[in-house]
Amino acid sequence: MSEAPAQGRSGAPLSLTHLPLFPLQTVLFPGGWMPLRIFEVRYLDMIRRCHEAGAPFGVVCLSEGSEVRRADPKAPDGFAREAFFPVGTLARIEQVARPQAGLMLIHCRGQQRFRITSSHKLPHGLWVADVQLDAAEPAVAVPEHLRSTRDALQRVLANLREREPQAVNELPLQPPYQWDDCGWVANRWTELLPAPAELKQRLMALDNPLLRLELVSDLLDRMGVER
Repeated sequence: MSEAPAQGRSGAPLSLTHLPLFPLQTVLFPGGWMPLRIFEVRYLDMIRRCHEAGAPFGVVCLSEGSEVRRADPKAPDGFAREAFFPVGTLARIEQVARPQAGLMLIHCRGQQRFRITSSHKLPHGLWVADVQLDAAEPAVAVPEHLRSTRDALQRVLANLREREPQAVNELPLQPPYQWDDCGWVANRWTELLPAPAELKQRLMALDNPLLRLELVSDLLDRMGVER
């Protein structure tokens, strides 16, 4: 993976070339905490290289296909088609464990969103892409009419800690907590909700953090979540 600088001082978005991708049937949000179990050869090598170089990889949500590469004798390359949404999130590896040969357990944290400009699949099945990084999302204070949504998330975290005191590192809500940031609260709620991946993808790709939290609040109302 290589990095191309922004074009002069024009404010053009930063781009990354040959970013390795990890297509999943879930969505990684900026600030999210994601455990991954790695056992496919194409990803074992990719994760090892990223970890050694201190480089990120990209998580994208599948729109077609499965996380594990499947054979398809009718396909040109002998494997089932994979397709993914064009907006993803950089993932930084923070913890790595190798409990046995051919298996890696990692925890990664979501960073900036990116938008794919081009992508292609290498012969061994790994996807790489040229991407443009979104600017860091501005912090937007949680307005009064949405504070009950934030407070309910704080209660969820307290309940999770009480139920799983020995598994704090595995909880989906990890510090640093940003309780007065609309985007952070909306992202953490969306990760927890039993909503379709396509809906989570649309919320993740939404540029307005206040609108994202308002939509999440409406979704909680429809689900009957007490706040």
